Amino acid sequence: MNQSNYLMEGDEESVRLDLKTDPEVVKKQARWAGLKTGMRVADLGCGSGKTTFHLNEIVGSTGSTVGVDIARQRLDYAENHYRHERIEYVCADIRKPLNDLGMFDFIWMRFILEYYRKDSFEIVKNISKVLKPGGILCLIDLDSNCLRHFGLSERLEKYLIQLMQMMETEFNFDPYVGIKLYSYLYDLNYQEILVDVAPHNLIYGKLKEIDKFNWTQKLEIAAKNSGCQFEDYPDGYEGFFKEFIEYFTDRRRFSYTPLVSCRGRKPRS
Repeated sequence: MNQSNYLMEGDEESVRLDLKTDPEVVKKQARWAGLKTGMRVADLGCGSGKTTFHLNEIVGSTGSTVGVDIARQRLDYAENHYRHERIEYVCADIRKPLNDLGMFDFIWMRFILEYYRKDSFEIVKNISKVLKPGGILCLIDLDSNCLRHFGLSERLEKYLIQLMQMMETEFNFDPYVGIKLYSYLYDLNYQEILVDVAPHNLIYGKLKEIDKFNWTQKLEIAAKNSGCQFEDYPDGYEGFFKEFIEYFTDRRRFSYTPLVSCRGRKPRS
C-alpha cells in the first residue's frame, strides 16, 4: 500500500482520525502495555498525531517520542496540531528499513496492520529490528472490522460482507487482523505476552455525533471507492447509503467491533 491507494484517503481523513481518538483510552492501553516515564517511544502510523502527543505525555520530560506516518498530509496536520519539543514527526514507510530512526524502548502500532493484509507479519518483523532487546512492542487492531451489527436487513448485511471481501482483494485490507496479533509475537519469540479483548465502537441507543461522522466518512469514502455496484439498490450506492444511515440512526440497533490488544517483550538475546 502507498498513500495514493490508502483505503480511507480523503480531505477530512486527518480530522476523522483526530476526532475518533479518545486520549483516556490511549493512555489506559499504553500503561497496560507497559509504557513508562523516561522511555523512547515510536508511534508507527501516527496519523493525526493525537495519539503521539498523549504517549509523549506518559514518557514525560525524561522521555521522547517519534511519530511516523507514510502520508505527508497527515504529518502536516500533526505538526500543526500536536507539536511538542520532545516529539519528532518523520515521513517513512514501515515496510522499509527504519534504522535511521534509532532504537526504541517501546513501539506502539494501533489500527495500522489492518491496511496491510499481505504484509502484516513482515511489517512486525521489520519494526522489531528497531526495538531494543527487552523493549516492549504493543499491537492493537480489530477483528471482524465493521461486521458486527444487529438489526440489519438481509440486503444490507449482504453488502457489508461483500464490501469487506472487496476491500480484502482490491485494497489489501484485513478485517480480521486482530485475531492474528498474538501469533505474530509468539512466532518472533517475544516474552511476557499479554492479550486483552474489549468492545470498540460500541454503539447503542442515541447515536453520538462523533460516531455518525466516523461512519459517514467510512461510507462516503471506503464504500463509494470500493468498486461495488450495489445492484440490489434502485439508486445504487445512494440507496445503500440511505438504508445504512436509517439503520444506524435507529436507537434499536446494536453495533461493536472486537478490539484486540497484544503486547510482548523482545528477547534480550
